[in-house]
Amino acid sequence: MRWQKPVKIDLNCEYPCPCRRKGRLLPIILTEAMGCDRCQQIFVVTDKEECIEQLNPSYPYKKKWRWNGKRWIFAQKPWQESYFYFMISCFLACLLVSTPLLITLTGGFQLISGIIVGLILILLSISLWLAYHR
Repeated sequence: MRWQKPVKIDLNCEYPCPCRRKGRLLPIILTEAMGCDRCQQIFVVTDKEECIEQLNPSYPYKKKWRWNGKRWIFAQKPWQESYFYFMISCFLACLLVSTPLLITLTGGFQLISGIIVGLILILLSISLWLAYHR
């Protein structure tokens, strides 16, 4: 995805709602917020008037969008962009470490401990994958 320079959000203009296709964001008087006329969500302008952030007290993770002049683009944090590649490399490292370890172990206690280490590494990579998709 190419990086695009975000456009400043004008609080006096109407924008389409980032949650719904047919909703419109209307400015809320005397605040730096905008509300959707369809889904009743409230959005606050943040980051030097370049992003809107959804206000939802029941959801712990806040969603942010940037306006590119035509549509809203989901604004990811820089660490989230590289997190996917980190997760894939951890999964591959788990496979590369556990597979030869299980093949070379002859049996008995070493085989059981090797299986346990392999399962721990695989569970760690699965938990990273689940955390990324949240």
